[in-house]
Amino acid sequence: PPDQVVVAPADMRHNRQVVNPKGHATDIFTEWALEYLRERARSRAPFFLYLAYNAPHAPIQPPREWLERVKKREPDLPEKRAKMVALIEHLDASVGRVLTELEKLGLSENTLVVFVSDNGGSVRAGASVGPLSGQKGQMLEGGIRVPACVVWPGKIEPGARTGEVALTMDLFPTLCEAAGAPVPREVDGVSLLPLLLGREAKLPERTLFWVRREGGRFNGRAFYAVRRGPWKLLQISPFEPLRLYNLEDDPREEHPLDSKHPVYRELSAALLGHVIRAGAVPWSKPPF
Repeated sequence: PPDQVVVAPADMRHNRQVVNPKGHATDIFTEWALEYLRERARSRAPFFLYLAYNAPHAPIQPPREWLERVKKREPDLPEKRAKMVALIEHLDASVGRVLTELEKLGLSENTLVVFVSDNGGSVRAGASVGPLSGQKGQMLEGGIRVPACVVWPGKIEPGARTGEVALTMDLFPTLCEAAGAPVPREVDGVSLLPLLLGREAKLPERTLFWVRREGGRFNGRAFYAVRRGPWKLLQISPFEPLRLYNLEDDPREEHPLDSKHPVYRELSAALLGHVIRAGAVPWSKPPF
């Protein structure tokens, strides 16, 4: 029936064993995370927990009681939006359970916690990207710009904010430095720890690249975004020219600048170099 949540077939593994646990994936992942934290608390050994929730993501299937709660609170919300809100609120509650467990176990004061999404919201599925343009799957800011929250009691000042641009690849060297572990030289990311601890106000200037390459309608063709300071060069598909924007002057990316602009040429050259370097590593095996 339309008012019931459809549960998709599970595709989970415990190491190499296929498992099919009962329940909502967000709740299952949370319970596994709590079990892991309790185990580590007993051993008192350092630990690393990568908790990769798959919500919010299509198919948008919040638990029924969470959807009913949202509809009761906001009866005028469209069905699609209500489902997305319920799915996110259910996720938020699960994150809260993990943080509460850290406190109960006496681990919160010595644990660095990072919360971040891998991409912007899917507007077509009921998400919102606020004042930004674009959405998940696109190189516009609504597709690739997301907030990140980092907590480390006694180390990171509560309520501190920064507008610096970072990538998830920066998390590895950040966590290594926080743990006192060496960082391999070939890693592209930079440690955010000096920024998070307030020792530095800015990150080193660098040129950042995004790439999406998929089959389907793109037939394996890639499209890109390049960011250097406020300047951004991008495509929304591999079948269109690159566009240049200044995000300080045009945060919604509505007015592309002339392709003869000197920054257009600079970022295009940087992108070409990146494509050549990345092309040395095959992205897939030939299908024949």
